[in-house]
Amino acid sequence: MAPGRLLVATPMLVDPNFDHTVVLVLDVDEDGALGVVLNRPSPVPVDEVLPGWDGVLSGPDVLFQGGPVGTDSALAVADLRGAGADDDEPVGFRRLFGSTGIVDLDTPTEIMAPALGRLRVFAGYAGWGSGQLEAEIEEGSWYVLPAAPGDLYDADPERLWARVLRRQPGELAWVSTRPMDPTQN
Repeated sequence: MAPGRLLVATPMLVDPNFDHTVVLVLDVDEDGALGVVLNRPSPVPVDEVLPGWDGVLSGPDVLFQGGPVGTDSALAVADLRGAGADDDEPVGFRRLFGSTGIVDLDTPTEIMAPALGRLRVFAGYAGWGSGQLEAEIEEGSWYVLPAAPGDLYDADPERLWARVLRRQPGELAWVSTRPMDPTQN
């Protein structure tokens, strides 16, 4: 498992927190893994909880439900504008992979905005302890797939699960046609 990969919930995953989710893995180490759910926008505008950041967002301009852990805190994921992998990081930014990293939301927007190409804000995150994610993958709860450049900032996040699966070869493309409620099949 590596940062930048997608965890796509399989039909076998019964945890309602992750039903039909697409999770972007942000960090992995010996203590576990951390990611954010990409396809659960909330109705809450970012400007209601983080005034000033709405002008930097890559729409929709709402908080996303990043996962069941730490839902009372916000985590911002962004891409640096025109940055290469070896470029210096601006103040308030921690690179995770490629040009993608986490933004310190306490940094003034006038300092961060010029450096950011795209940004999304998540309430909470998904987290796994040491060995937990690997066990869930082995039991068949997650497909581990490569991310496409637009996945993090998808304009239609509710359909991301099906689109990610549809672009895969073989049987996974077929899984994308499975209805949300299998009793309606």
